Amino acid sequence: MSADPRSLYQEVILDHNRKPRNHGVLAHPSHHAEGLNPLCGDHIQVAFDLVGDTINAIAFQGESCAICKASASMMTMAVKGKRKDEAQALAHEFIDMATGRLDPKDSQHIGRLAVFSGISELPMRVKCAILPWHTLQAAFNAVATTSTEADEDPMHTPLGDA
Repeated sequence: MSADPRSLYQEVILDHNRKPRNHGVLAHPSHHAEGLNPLCGDHIQVAFDLVGDTINAIAFQGESCAICKASASMMTMAVKGKRKDEAQALAHEFIDMATGRLDPKDSQHIGRLAVFSGISELPMRVKCAILPWHTLQAAFNAVATTSTEADEDPMHTPLGDA
């Protein structure tokens, strides 16, 4: 008998919110960026040290909701020790999964991050879950600040002339 996915999701979120992994300041990172989610109030910083082509160390800090903090915590665990191309591929897959464009069963990389697959059913929370991943991508691209309200955000819908 398998565990209820919603129960597992809640347990993982609560665990990583209470005891976030890789939370804090990284001394002398080679890459860093700041991420903002104006709707929720999430404000995080992601910093990592790229040695050669591998993420040697990574940390995050800031003020955020439980979903954002758990996502950031799990993200740092998932990408630490990975090559840049692997981390970027995982970021794309996570964002696609969180926005409902990728079934985690179709990914060989998502692994434990699949607990976030149901977040696509909660549109207001998707931006919380993907903010750390956007911030990681911004850091890779030497972009100092990113936002879930940016035009390149997959959940962003322009309001037009309203």
